[in-house]
Formats: sequence, structure tokens, C-alpha cells
Amino acid sequence: MNAADARVWGATPDEVVAHYPCDDLEFAHDDAFFRAVSVRAEPPLVRRWLRQLRVAPYSYDWLDNFGRRSPPRLTPGLPPLEAGQRVMVIFRIVAADENDVTVRLDSALGRALMGDFAGTYRVAPAAGGGARLIAKVLVRYPSGPYGRLLGRAMPHLDLFMFRKQLLTLQRYAERDQAAAGQSGERTAV
Repeated sequence: MNAADARVWGATPDEVVAHYPCDDLEFAHDDAFFRAVSVRAEPPLVRRWLRQLRVAPYSYDWLDNFGRRSPPRLTPGLPPLEAGQRVMVIFRIVAADENDVTVRLDSALGRALMGDFAGTYRVAPAAGGGARLIAKVLVRYPSGPYGRLLGRAMPHLDLFMFRKQLLTLQRYAERDQAAAGQSGERTAV
């Protein structure tokens, strides 16, 4: 897979050209990535799982959660996402509404190692039911030879991590939706 292929995974052409709140940030970026999955669960339940990013990153726990396991169940009483909250260990929310959560890297060490990041997660209703969980990520690479090397590798590294995160959130939301359907309950938000 070349770097261009790694920049878009799962996103439709319409999702790639859509406007996201991260586009409004004063953030001069070098690159943009799009990641998306369809989720067979109601959007409010998918949003509830997105809220879990305050608790853990839901990617490769051994790598990005200091070896601690991301909880496989929803955390009771977790408040809605809002600006200022820390998520996924090294990010801070800069804006949030019902459908979009925009984050910015909030770690000097992270910026030194990976460059600067900002991005938006979006939960949208899917045609035919369920939801789409979409992310747009903006990246600014460090200057110099390291930044050029990172620019070649980052589309693949980001895809490796983001794919795992989105598929994990998808799996848990679909499991909870199926369980709610079997019990005849509406999904909790």
C-alpha cells in the first residue's frame, strides 16, 4: 500500500470532501487522513462509545495505553464530551457538539515524536440505518529530514492505529446494540 492509499480508509468520496470542524482551526497542516466505518448501531449508542475515549484510546493498549486494557463496557455516568477535556491520553478536546468531537494533540513529547495533530470524529446516521463513524486527521510534520521521513511513514502508522480504534468501537457498539435488541430495550445514551 502506498502513502496515498493509506490516507483514506473506509471513507466515501462525499465524506472526504465534507467540511469538518477541524478545518476551521488555525492549523497549518501538511497532510490529511480520512478513516471511517459503518456501524450497525444507533447513532446515540455510537456517540456513547465515542465518549469512552475519555477513558482509554481503544487502539493497541500495549502501545498507546501504557499496557492498561481499554474497558470493554461503557463506563456508567460518563459525562458528555466537551472542550477542555483530555481524551486518548495525549489529546485535548477543542470543540464538541452532538455529532462532532474535535481534538488537538496536547503533548510536547507527542509533538516531538510525531508532529502536530488535530482532527474531528463525526457520528452520522447511515443510509439504511445504523451509523457512520468518520474521522478526519490533520498533521503537521516536524521540519527537516526527520519530518520528511515521518511524512512517508505517518499515513501507514496512523492507519495502523486508527483502524484498530474504529474497529474496536464498532465491535463494542454493535455488540451492545444486538444485546439491547434481544432484550427489547432502547440503547442507553
